[in-house]
Amino acid sequence: MTLRNTLKSALAALIMLGVAGLASQAKADAIDDITKAGAINVGIFSDFPPFSSASADMSIKGYDIDVAQAIADSLKVKLNLVSVTGQNRIPYLTDKRVDILMSVGYSKEREQVIDFAAAYAPYYIAVIGPAELAVKGKDDLADKSIAVNRGTLEDTSLTQAAPASADIRRFDNYNSVIQAFISGQTQLMVVGNDVGAQVLAKQVALKPEQKFQLLTSPSHIGLNKNEDRLKKAVNDAVAKMLADGKLDESSKAWLKTPLNPDNLKD
Repeated sequence: MTLRNTLKSALAALIMLGVAGLASQAKADAIDDITKAGAINVGIFSDFPPFSSASADMSIKGYDIDVAQAIADSLKVKLNLVSVTGQNRIPYLTDKRVDILMSVGYSKEREQVIDFAAAYAPYYIAVIGPAELAVKGKDDLADKSIAVNRGTLEDTSLTQAAPASADIRRFDNYNSVIQAFISGQTQLMVVGNDVGAQVLAKQVALKPEQKFQLLTSPSHIGLNKNEDRLKKAVNDAVAKMLADGKLDESSKAWLKTPLNPDNLKD
């Protein structure tokens, strides 16, 4: 073999190795990165009870954490929680500082930038009142006094649904809404199930309960575009929790109500 042929063969081998390397890089995805790191980085709101918040031992716990841990366990990696805000969480995801985001509401605008796994957490606006008060639907709000946070989606939903005779009393924050309800200033209150869960858990003597829902908008897990393997892994983990009752257990523990699968439908 001549020197020229030898050089040609060596060059061809290097090119093939380069192509193979590029192909390997092209095939690498989030699952590969997570497996290699031995951990999945999950973006959470660190002060968003009952979905995620600091417990007595200062560890972060809640509904979102239960689901995030189940996903990590299914991938056989460590769970690494990353605190995010409403402003920085999408950039954290697209910059790959986190692998997935918890508690992301679906919107067409967001879908232009990120992908969504199946819904895993119920989020809805509910009418809450004492067990002794008979309220089953919108018509039963007639002549009832109802506390709501002024200018919120709860306010809009209630205003659209309530009969003209309903006494809607608007307050400037959720603490005032809750105080008006538990002190008896109003017979009912309208809040999201995150706020409602705190009242259901603490006001035992009042025996509050969810009467009915005004609006349902479940939470999804957000991930980057074109991460099909990770999306399937997340969906499989959530489906398993739903099938084996673990998601229902988390709902009872944190949201203080059994999980209604219909609340996971957009």
